Amino acid sequence: MRDCFRLSSLIRGTLICVYLALVVPLPLMAPPSLRITLWIAAPLGLFVVLAMLSEQVSVDESGLVVGHPPWCRWLLRRGWQLRWDQIRRVVPVGTSQGGSVYYLKTANDGHRLLPQRLERFDQFLSILQERTGIDTSAIGRLTPPWTYQLLAALAVLMLLTELAIATAVQMNWMTLPAAYPG
Repeated sequence: MRDCFRLSSLIRGTLICVYLALVVPLPLMAPPSLRITLWIAAPLGLFVVLAMLSEQVSVDESGLVVGHPPWCRWLLRRGWQLRWDQIRRVVPVGTSQGGSVYYLKTANDGHRLLPQRLERFDQFLSILQERTGIDTSAIGRLTPPWTYQLLAALAVLMLLTELAIATAVQMNWMTLPAAYPG
């Protein structure tokens, strides 16, 4: 058995959309002296965002590994692994927003944050329960899907508005105020 669980596509897509909505207008609105720098920085920032959102959990007969794929592992040198027999229990911790995060408590009293934003999260929990014998029925997702759906809708609305304004400016239907000379 070997399986890989990636970050939920809803979450990944939403966060990429938010990045684009916030960053793409910057080079267009910047003073001419900064435009080239921002056009170079925007794709580099997108690369870093994509790398951060590529975290994955691999499980097999011996345990689980949390980390990044080879294409970005050199950049994000974080991750961890545990053998199934090292995991003693799951510890819930309340968040300031009223949710719960869960830590895997290990044999040597270490704690590792349980990934909760995975695709096929229920299947991941089922494997965790089967391999460790720990009841995972009370573990849920960190945030309900509607929060990311709402954020995605707002980000798409921002992008569409920015596209409409850019089109209107390009077609001379509207003009932007003159830049501040100072």
